Amino acid sequence: MNWKDSKYLLAYLAPLSTFVAIYYQGYWSFATVVLAFAVIPLLDHFSSSQKNLNKEEEDSKLSTAIFDWLLYSNVPILWFLIWYFFSTISSGGLETFEVVGMTWSIGIIVGTIGINVAHELGHRVKKSEQLMSKSLLLSAMYMHFFIEHNRGHHKNIATDEDPASSRLNENLYSFWVRSTFGGYRSAWNLETERLTKQGMSFFSLKNEMLIFQLIQVGYLVAVGLYFGWFVVPFAIIIAIIGFLLLETVNYIEHYGLRRKKLPSGRYENVTMQHSWNSNHEMGRIFLYELTRHSDHHFKSTRKFQVLRHFDESPQLPYGYPGSMLISFLPPLWFKLMNDKVPVVLS
Repeated sequence: MNWKDSKYLLAYLAPLSTFVAIYYQGYWSFATVVLAFAVIPLLDHFSSSQKNLNKEEEDSKLSTAIFDWLLYSNVPILWFLIWYFFSTISSGGLETFEVVGMTWSIGIIVGTIGINVAHELGHRVKKSEQLMSKSLLLSAMYMHFFIEHNRGHHKNIATDEDPASSRLNENLYSFWVRSTFGGYRSAWNLETERLTKQGMSFFSLKNEMLIFQLIQVGYLVAVGLYFGWFVVPFAIIIAIIGFLLLETVNYIEHYGLRRKKLPSGRYENVTMQHSWNSNHEMGRIFLYELTRHSDHHFKSTRKFQVLRHFDESPQLPYGYPGSMLISFLPPLWFKLMNDKVPVVLS
């Protein structure tokens, strides 16, 4: 890794801020909240780059294992932070505002280095990387994402068939409900369809959705037995914060964008114009280039360090963290975005 690539080490400021939140407590309990929704959006506003790598640079980055280890290390880091949080909560003696701050801080980290890194690893072909992805998703009680995202979202992106593609004039809070429950239902349908095609029973150890539910229940039981049953609600709350952050990212990524329906009844192929992108540097770093989302949908196995900018891809006026903040206020979001959404005629 050269000095330019060392910028990705900044992503570790997020889990570091969560450690600070739990260790120092007091007003520091909100450290990750401030970093995620104040510091990063502010810095994002002053940093942007459309530069793409040349072929030689791409080959070099793809052959450098450190980029993979940057992702892998998030697995032990995340689970250590969750253990540290549960231990601190179970010890008692905290002020209410400290509990609130720490819970939000760890919830944000579940949504960032948890689900976001799980998303990247979930597209890899190695079983070990897919296992790490599922482990990270467990922290958010969102293991079905592994099925729905890879086999559902990437197929149905920018259509009404995709629960994770937000619609024009759909507010964030309605989308949360539709996408959360729709994605879960879709994952069951996809897994049932797969088993049926292979002639296997729904009640089978090959049914990943059944296995995921058992693992998630087992996780909560383990938390209750080890830390005390009053800690279990905190495990659920940080999971909810984590997956709602994911759904907020889903909301801004494809807001209002739709693929044309062809006379055959099929949709046009996914193009660079079906995802909102951002070249704001800090958001790119902290989200492992998720913000170059069009290229990800063009080739989902393309690794984060070589994702590209395309001039024809729609660009958000702010970075992903800032856009997420704006989406919490639907009237402001609609005013900012609706005129930018291209009209698609079927």
